[in-house]
Amino acid sequence: MGCGDVGVRLAQALPARSRVLALTSTPERVPELRQRNIVPLHGDLDVPRTLARLAGIADRVVHLAPPPNEPQQEWWRDLRTQALLRALRLRTAPAAFVYGSTSGVYGDCQGEWVSESRPVQPRTPRAQRRVDAERQVRFFGRGTGTRVSVLRIPGIYAPDRAGGTPRDRLLKGTPVLQPQDDVYTNHIHANDLARALFAALWRGEPQRVYNASDDTELKMGDYFDLAADLYKLPRPPRVARTTAQEQLPLMLLSFMSESRRLRNDRLKKELGVRLWYPTVADGLR
Repeated sequence: MGCGDVGVRLAQALPARSRVLALTSTPERVPELRQRNIVPLHGDLDVPRTLARLAGIADRVVHLAPPPNEPQQEWWRDLRTQALLRALRLRTAPAAFVYGSTSGVYGDCQGEWVSESRPVQPRTPRAQRRVDAERQVRFFGRGTGTRVSVLRIPGIYAPDRAGGTPRDRLLKGTPVLQPQDDVYTNHIHANDLARALFAALWRGEPQRVYNASDDTELKMGDYFDLAADLYKLPRPPRVARTTAQEQLPLMLLSFMSESRRLRNDRLKKELGVRLWYPTVADGLR
């Protein structure tokens, strides 16, 4: 579910003998999926009656579809995940289920190091819906015996991913925060994320949470400075937080209001993931 860029990378990383199926509600994607040896299944997570065919069809499930963005009566619920899990309960549950969540569930941690045992404190509606999805999938695992893994994912980047580098933002000259106002951000290369999902499918502990982050320890402005130097572009202007609130869109400001550094010990020790791109400097180069 949610077979976009990362889902395709995961499919390519699976053993050749695997039979890979992907849910899609977009007929235009069918030829592309078939070309990649992925069997397309027509269905829509927003239309629960189209999901019955998913019951019992696979022994391992990866759920990368985001919660709905549209306003709804129960704005804190992820109704897509609810519909999917109801469908999977109709027959024998899968052996393994991996859910791609977001590190945004931690909220603002004031730049502290954050392990998976830290209580969640979502500050935005979309992060609250992710917390709801995590709760649903872990409850599903406990009730069915499915081995559920939750990967909390930060910013995904890759030079061969649409919008996967800071280049466009640097070309626009979008400002970043001055050092004293700046926040720590976290990153994962799309290929390393696909490998983490692969590892969780086979080695994830039951109902376990993993921070799927690399080793980068940079504030946002330093990240953009690094990218600008690599691309030989001007570094972005630095502004105070008060100025940023007047100049930047709300979505961008929301990322600038949360600061944390993710620990990835579980990713390495329990899942055995050896990062191909340990830092953004490695990945952007």
